Amino acid sequence: MNKKIVRVGNIECGADELFLISGPCVIEEEKIMMDTAEKLKEVSERMKIKIIYKSSFQKDNRSSLKYYNGPGLDKGVKMLAKIKEQFGFPLLTDIHYPDQAAAAGSVVDVLQIPAYLCMQTSLMVAAAKTGRVINIKHGQFLAPDNMKHPVTKCVEAGNDQIILTERGYTFGYNDLIVDPRSFYHMGKIGYPVVFDVTHAIRKYGIPSADAKGGAREFLPVLSRAGVASGVDGVFIETHPEPEKALCDAASQLCVYDLEEFLKPLIELHQIEVKYREQTPVLK
Repeated sequence: MNKKIVRVGNIECGADELFLISGPCVIEEEKIMMDTAEKLKEVSERMKIKIIYKSSFQKDNRSSLKYYNGPGLDKGVKMLAKIKEQFGFPLLTDIHYPDQAAAAGSVVDVLQIPAYLCMQTSLMVAAAKTGRVINIKHGQFLAPDNMKHPVTKCVEAGNDQIILTERGYTFGYNDLIVDPRSFYHMGKIGYPVVFDVTHAIRKYGIPSADAKGGAREFLPVLSRAGVASGVDGVFIETHPEPEKALCDAASQLCVYDLEEFLKPLIELHQIEVKYREQTPVLK
């Protein structure tokens, strides 16, 4: 299955090396952001895994006006720029509206299109025109192979630097289910595929600060299944104290547990690459 190699900083997304997208769900106070970045840098160097630092300046799909939704565009991109300057990470952040694309794209390396918004044409075109890499998250309402439609919009707007991210398909009430076949279907579209494991375990409709708002116990088994299925990267939101996080507290992984969490994933990926090289593709 031939995929385009998409370069993000010094990372060749879609090559044989597993990469990680990680960081707090939403931008919080500076100490939290810097402590996370410092630990991620340490993990990256020790584990020999390349990392894209991710955090959102705005979370516009919160279920209540009472919940924290981020510092906003101006403060958010300043914080991300400081992290990039100090730690050297390439950066990823979400955008929700077309008029955010240029400002966010002036700082970050990857603009992420949220799952709920993956079919919004004006948003996709604005993101594409920045020339930045575009990470399109799989909408919970779309069959995986139908992700070819937002991809085509991006390409027709002049940008083929695309990553596709799986985070599950709506199943019943408040649950997402990850079907490993989706990695195959999205891979056939021809771009690197990432598995967003921490959003796949969210329990939608339950406040993210509630311990029942995420099924963190499924993180190991789902992440191993995704890597064994051949994804190019994994997306794991991390925080120094997840239970105190201002968004998705029930699903983020403690950044100090990340190194041990990654060990089997890196080993599995190496096995999967060897298997892929030695096994003919079934027709």
